[in-house]
Amino acid sequence: MSAARPLTTLRVVALTAALPLLLTACGYGSEAVKDDAPKANVAADGSAKKLSASEVRIGYFPNLTHATALVGLQEGLIAKELGATTIKPQSFNAGPSEIEALNGGSLDIGFIGPSPSINAYVKSKGSNLRIISGSASGGVKLVVNPAKIKTLDDLKGKNIATPQKGNTQDVAFLNWIAEKGWKVDPESGKGDVSVVRTDNKVTPDAFKSGSIDGAWVPEPTASKLVSDGGAVLLDETALWPDKKFVITNVIVSQKFLKEHADVVEAVLKGTVKTNEWINANPDKAKASANAKLAAEGGKPLDAKVIDPAWPSILITDDPLAATLKTQSEWAVKAKLIEQPNLNGIYDLTLLNKVLKAAGKPEVSDAGLGATK
Repeated sequence: MSAARPLTTLRVVALTAALPLLLTACGYGSEAVKDDAPKANVAADGSAKKLSASEVRIGYFPNLTHATALVGLQEGLIAKELGATTIKPQSFNAGPSEIEALNGGSLDIGFIGPSPSINAYVKSKGSNLRIISGSASGGVKLVVNPAKIKTLDDLKGKNIATPQKGNTQDVAFLNWIAEKGWKVDPESGKGDVSVVRTDNKVTPDAFKSGSIDGAWVPEPTASKLVSDGGAVLLDETALWPDKKFVITNVIVSQKFLKEHADVVEAVLKGTVKTNEWINANPDKAKASANAKLAAEGGKPLDAKVIDPAWPSILITDDPLAATLKTQSEWAVKAKLIEQPNLNGIYDLTLLNKVLKAAGKPEVSDAGLGATK
């Protein structure tokens, strides 16, 4: 496992306890938000090291669960490792649009959730991407209207939002429902619980209007709902044996990895150093991430949203590959996908090289690594 430390201990909140709206979770949303201005590297002067590509195009979401990208770009920690290679960042609101950019050759490396990674890998028959690192775990909560829902059993018959059919949170919630013995049609979302697929941009308004009674959502949307009067009924972390599950991966185009392994390695050096800095400086890192979000959306997150959201996310180099395998099994059980062949979805060779050089433990691909 990675030596990265959690920002704080995750927990289930007692059942009776009591953004900009563009911030969304992996696997849903709308078009990419383009930032075409190349970012000058910290060390990009005449003496900067030369790598095999003049630029690298990096995609991410303006989400706290993408803190590695937010902080790494904001602080120049990734750029510093790239020397004369320029970063061209691109912000996305949707997993499918980021995958489309990767497949279309307009994106080289991306931060993205497990479900879009799995779907894209399977649909391309293993030809389009590799997962090359972890980035974050946790940061997903069930937030409800406490006037209507006081216990988990009270969810029966209620309207609960997830971001998109088949996205990471949707799959987790459908699996939780099935384990309760309740029935829900995965296509329509109708059943003992009404699963309402709602873009996180509008989920807070839907919650305030009463059209939904709660939501299974990532941060900072969960904390936004709490600030609007919701109560955290469950932290998804509590459902996992080791209290860890992948919420954000780092992926790369297989073509770019093959042609520019030195650039990929440099990016990974930057993400590893970024994650180390985040875990060593949580308050500074929170401020840095919020500054980047403000630059993206024109407004930082309010303290009452970011302060409770930030500690619930574990920043880690470990891709937590075994949990991705579990998430794919949940999607199969929900009949959202057929049994996937995930062999080769990971290539952690460069990450483990970087970790070893930094004196950190290597991480596992859970038997799903690419063969050379």
